[in-house]
Amino acid sequence: MSGNESPADEADRLYALGNQLRASGRHLESLTAYDRALALRPDFPEVLNNRGNALKELKRYDEALSSYDRALALNPEHRRAHNNRGNVLRDLKRYDEALLSYDRALAGKADYVEAHVNRGNVLRDLKRYEEALLSYDRALELRPVLLSALNNRGLALLDLERPLEALENYDRALALYPQDSELHYHRALNLMALKRPEEALAAFERALNIAPDNADAWNELGNALLFLRHAVGALRSYDRAAMLRPDDAGILCNRGRAREALGRVGAALLDYTRACEIKPDYADALHARAQALRELKRNGEAIACAERLAEIEPGYGLGTLVDLKRSACDWSGLETQEAALVAAAREGKRATDPFFFLAVSDSPKDQLRCAEAFFGVRSPFAPAKLWNGERYRHKKIRLAYLSADFREHPGAYLMAGLFETHDRSRFETTAISWGPSNPSPIRSRLIGAFDRFLDVDPASDREVAQKLRELEIDIAINRMGYTRQARTGIVSMRPAPVQVSFLGYPGTMAADFIDYLIADRIVIPEDEEQYYREKIVTLPDSYQCNDSKPKVAETTPTRAEAGLPEQGFVFCSFNNSYKITPPVFDVWMDLLRRVPESVLWLLADNATATANLRREAEARGVDQARLVFAPRLSHDLHLARHRLADLFLDTLPYNAHTTASDSLSMDVPLVTCTGTTFAGRVATSLLNAIGLPELATRSLEEYRSLALNLAQAPDSLRAVKAKLAANRSTHPLFDTARFCRNLEAAYMTMWERAERGEPPAPFAIAKD
Repeated sequence: MSGNESPADEADRLYALGNQLRASGRHLESLTAYDRALALRPDFPEVLNNRGNALKELKRYDEALSSYDRALALNPEHRRAHNNRGNVLRDLKRYDEALLSYDRALAGKADYVEAHVNRGNVLRDLKRYEEALLSYDRALELRPVLLSALNNRGLALLDLERPLEALENYDRALALYPQDSELHYHRALNLMALKRPEEALAAFERALNIAPDNADAWNELGNALLFLRHAVGALRSYDRAAMLRPDDAGILCNRGRAREALGRVGAALLDYTRACEIKPDYADALHARAQALRELKRNGEAIACAERLAEIEPGYGLGTLVDLKRSACDWSGLETQEAALVAAAREGKRATDPFFFLAVSDSPKDQLRCAEAFFGVRSPFAPAKLWNGERYRHKKIRLAYLSADFREHPGAYLMAGLFETHDRSRFETTAISWGPSNPSPIRSRLIGAFDRFLDVDPASDREVAQKLRELEIDIAINRMGYTRQARTGIVSMRPAPVQVSFLGYPGTMAADFIDYLIADRIVIPEDEEQYYREKIVTLPDSYQCNDSKPKVAETTPTRAEAGLPEQGFVFCSFNNSYKITPPVFDVWMDLLRRVPESVLWLLADNATATANLRREAEARGVDQARLVFAPRLSHDLHLARHRLADLFLDTLPYNAHTTASDSLSMDVPLVTCTGTTFAGRVATSLLNAIGLPELATRSLEEYRSLALNLAQAPDSLRAVKAKLAANRSTHPLFDTARFCRNLEAAYMTMWERAERGEPPAPFAIAKD
């Protein structure tokens, strides 16, 4: 302080110096200047306010609040101190207190624009979106070109699921500020919400041209590219984002998704693991890591990961845990966990994927609730329809089958004969294929079975839907439902006048874009149609088509080659491990105890399941050596080894489907217990269509008794096998031509209703 300068003047000089230093980002030095000013003039509220701002930048939040409080003690009407105090409280996530501070800032100065914007921001944090919008609108009334208000107003509109208004807001803002990166970025997010990813790509790129170091924009650009199935480009974007923020768990998790989409599951697991290390409670990363471990057949580790997920997210995390435990045949605490899962579904919560829930639930009503919750989460904004009532009036009805299973897959073997049998004089067929496309005999057969075979794997859902619309497809048949490789987005855009769910998914999708579900009267009784949002089309025999001429390897393996003992009765069940439940396994073990030297031949699904089933057998007094596990083989070899089996034992509440057809096609009788849902009645449907309804029981006790009687009475079993062999050529189950005629009659009825402009309605096809 010079000799001519008063303490007050020196305090003013130091205050100005502090402001200069803070403006240049030298916050620690500015703090020293402010403190020196206060030493000379302790009652200087402006210094205390700006000192609080410097402390906020240094993330010394408690000291910042104290500084603001000292300023307000000197001047309770200090609006900026109230406003700035609110900003610190918001950083501390003390939102209600922050709102009170902003209200105090506005109490005597209703035209304080910045406080209106900040108030809107904290109201968004509190999910009070309507009030937030009012705050932004008030700010814009006072200052119509205020950038922060325009930007955040768009976010509030998006929060309110008013995306078209939000888009208009950003277009208005960009007309004023065309070089603002954040506006372009938020506009791109808005376009993603509107399911317009191609436009979003351009908006993200504009944002990045202006601000190339925006890690969030690179990350979201990757999301848009991945949504469009451009996994290579997505990976490059995530790599760029990770270079800018290497310890961002969200970016790492997204990069893992891109790597997984490229088939690099091991590399994806590294990203998921690192994301979980950075953010141990990150539910998305835990879920992705658990599924990657499952894909790598490391089921024990996957379960441990899912247990952590269930702790932090009891709802959906529990579904993941139960799914993994079922696949690993880990039944510890499973009954209680499944009961909680069912209760959550009944409450309308998104408890789990509907496909997995089919194996847990024995109630079509609960399955409907589960699908409704899942559909609501997947579709926050309905995409624009591509078909809007046009009449095509083609000479042939144009069918398109949509599937990821046109490859080495059980579903392909079921349907190949159907595709070959379609009446080409009345129907034109197109395959819409995605997923693995490795060359194989069945892939070649399928390509030859269609009039047009399109591999759309690299194309986005919108591109595929637009292709269906361009081809003027009359009936789109969705084979995937909510199974793991489903691309529901394609049919959600309504590319065809009639859209049907058939064969791949034995339940309701609860979606307004699926008109019909193909069934039969056994899998969906008339009084249960109320639990399906689709209109039920009832075929006269079984709903499940089968190939009348399956390819079977000529050579049968020896029992030794198959790992079976040279003597003894062979029970088999080649269902996936997740279908095996403790009550059914109890029956199986009882059968082994009662039938000396018998064995149970199961599919080797994963090492954890194998170990657990062996342990469960020992716990039930059965030597684990009596469980024989069959490795996965090509379909022709798998069918051939059925010749070594005596009796197929079904599962409940999810029956054998394709595996039941395999067994029956090889003259291996199947004993089932008729369930209470579509998935639990399929084997009964198949047995009725092959003329063996007596093998479908009504309780597990009856199931046990029938299986035991057949195992202990060789003559009875031989008679059943002889009947099965005779019926294969005389009954509907393996009559592909008959099934095709019935299905084509169903398609014709659907098409005729659509041509007349009539809405979908349930109907039944009369017996051929």
